[in-house]
Parts: sequence; C-alpha cells; structure tokens
Amino acid sequence: MKAIYLSNRFFLAVGMLSALFALSFALPYIFWVAVGISVLVLGELVAEIYFVFRQKNPLDGHRKVPNVLSLSDPNPIRLTIHNNTNQSFRIQVIDELPPQLEVRDFGFDTRIHGQENIEHRYSIHPMTRGKYHFGYMNCFISTLLHLVQRKIQVAQPQTVPVYPSIIQMKEMELKTLASIAITPGIKKLRRLGHSYEFEQIKHYQRGDDIRSINWKASSRRNELMINQYDDERSQQIYCIIDKSRVMRMPFAGLTLMDYAINTSLALSNIILKKHDKPGLITFSDKLGSLIPAAQHNRQLQKILNALYGEKERAVEANYELLHYATRKLINGRSMILLFTNFESNFALDRVLPTLRKVNKNHLLVVVLFINTEIEAFAKQTPKTTEDLYRQTTAEKFLYEKKRMTHRLRQYGIQTIFTRPEDLSINSINKYLELKAKGMI
Repeated sequence: MKAIYLSNRFFLAVGMLSALFALSFALPYIFWVAVGISVLVLGELVAEIYFVFRQKNPLDGHRKVPNVLSLSDPNPIRLTIHNNTNQSFRIQVIDELPPQLEVRDFGFDTRIHGQENIEHRYSIHPMTRGKYHFGYMNCFISTLLHLVQRKIQVAQPQTVPVYPSIIQMKEMELKTLASIAITPGIKKLRRLGHSYEFEQIKHYQRGDDIRSINWKASSRRNELMINQYDDERSQQIYCIIDKSRVMRMPFAGLTLMDYAINTSLALSNIILKKHDKPGLITFSDKLGSLIPAAQHNRQLQKILNALYGEKERAVEANYELLHYATRKLINGRSMILLFTNFESNFALDRVLPTLRKVNKNHLLVVVLFINTEIEAFAKQTPKTTEDLYRQTTAEKFLYEKKRMTHRLRQYGIQTIFTRPEDLSINSINKYLELKAKGMI
C-alpha cells in the first residue's frame, strides 16, 4: 500500500462527484447520474490499479554520475529508464539530489512505451566541497486515466566526492600551454631563465635585466648586448592559503577560500607542466596541510587530496606561524603565492612586518581580492542623499584596497589585485611573468 499514490485527477473527480451529490438535494434526478459516474470512476480506478501493479518490476533504471564532481562547474548527470513491459505508461520522475544543492522539487514528466529506453540529462553545480549523497530515483507510473500512481524506486543511492575544480584545471592547462593563445586573459610570454647556460646573445632592449649584460660582446659591437639564458627549471613554487575568517566571504556562491583552492590546483598543474616544483601550505591560527615542493608524478594528486579536505576556520590568522613555516619548512629561495584578504589598512599594518620578513628570503606574491559587490554598487547612479553617502563610502573602501597594493609594492612585495572570478587567470599570468623575468 505504500506504493499507491492518488493523483490530483482522482481528487478532482471526487470533488466533482461531491458537488453532484450535493446538487441532487435540490434536483433529485441528478442523484442517479452521480451514482452512475461514481461507479464508472471506481471501475476505472480498479482497472488502473490492476494495470500498474500486475508486473512486479515494470521499470529498471540507473543514474550515471561522474566518479568525481568538480567544484563550481556544471557536472553532467544522466538518467536512464527502461520499460520491461509491453504497456505504455505516464511517468513522473523525481530524483533525490544531495541536500547541499538545496533542490527539493527536481523532476520531470514524460511517457514511456513498451520495451522502450528513455534518457534524461541534466547538470548540477556544487558550490561546496565534500561528499554528495544521491538518494533513489523515484518513478511514479500511471496509465492514461491517471487516477492512481505506483511508486517505484530505481537507481540505488550513491555518494560522490566534490573535489576542487578539475574542469577549470584542465581548461587553464589548455589555454596556457596552447601554441597560440587565442583566449583573452592568458598572456603568452617567452620564459627567460638565469641558469649558467645562455641560449644566445641579443641586443639590449629597455626592460631587460641589466644583470644579463655581456660586457665583452658589448665592447666588440660598440652597443649593449645581453645574454639570453635558458629557462631555469625545478624552481619551488608554493601556494599558501589563509584559512581564517577573512576568507569566508562569499562571491557568486563560492567563498574566497574556494576560489583560492581552485586556483591553487590549476596553478600547481601548470607549474608541473613548466617543469617546476609545486608545493602547498595552509594555515590559520595553526598550520594545516604541508606538502613540500616536488616534481614527481603523484604530486598533483597529493595536492588535490589535501585541498579537498580543507575547511575555513572562524579565527584570526597567525602570520608569525607563517613566517616560521617559510623559514624552517621551505628549503631554499622559492616563489610564494599567499592567498589572503585584507579589508583595511589597519589589518595590513599588523602583518606587514612579517610579510617583509618573508619577502627577504623568498619571492612573495600577495593576492588581494576586489569586492565585486561594492565595486558594482559604487558604479550606480545615486538617487538620494543617503545613496550618495553610501556610494562615497564604497568608493573610499575601493581606494583603500588599491592603496594596500601600492604599499606592498613599495616594500618590494609583488601583488595580484583581482576579482575572485579572475583569480586563476591572473595568478597563472603572474607566475609566467615572474618566471619570464627571471625573478624566481
């Protein structure tokens, strides 16, 4: 009996019959009409119950889900249903989606003929990492009368992990490593190193590193010549992610930490393709993941697994601990991309001495985020005096953010000032730029 469900059409029929019986008190001849219709509806109900329940397993079905889902990307899901009988059914399908998606009414209606296979495709956009549990696929079948439905559960429950954006990682790899970059945002730069072997001697141009001037060749040619060195490989590149509360701010459904995690994965993949060594450190009030920079085949998988399990912490970040980690746990000079966020110059003042210490031993790149919501509000046309006051406050906030980047650059600290959605492209461009300039 748990599998029997009365449809809206059944209750509509009952309501109409009730109205006829009520009307028969005033018009007695309608009573027998109502009785006849009631018998007809009851007969149709019994017949439909017989047709939908006479087969033990009228339907089979399964759900095709990727083994791993990608954070913030469209992930394709395919539902397949097979009719094991020779009878046609009306079918209402309700798929039990993971609670994290907050979708409670996902379903579709269709018809399925005898011995027919039907497919339905849709996509989901997971916005948090973790395990996503899919429940049953519930099929409610009925005949053309559609007075009663039989519930059939197919496609067994399954749990699938949502990892940092693997799709974005592959897209960034294709865009960056293409022989001709046709995608806006990705810069193609010639990578010039500073190893002991140089590739060729060329004319000096403004912007070239003066340390590369070949004085002997310059004296012979009576003009400045520089050594163009081969690309230096096996350099250490660390992504360091701040897990404190400043990274919990959401933009377009993702927190700043999730943007940093997606970017760290994509950048680590590019670093490996460029024959450098990616590493990972996370911290808040205590150290989290620590993956030393390496270039072996399993390095990317180790970074992916570590990023998958990271969680934000509602605490202040300990930057002295960060300094300790970069001084004691990182061997040799490395490039460090620090994914963090400062909302005021007072917050920057507290940690600036520590950042300067880190920059003495390494090439530090600090990532700061543009608050896109405040930026959009600042561009609106004010309509009232109150709107003007709020817009002025928003513009001041954006100015303070830009001022932070200038202050960091004054102390020789590289910066990336970016919108959250552009973080991956801008971080990869910065890595390629610094590598091309031989600053790593």
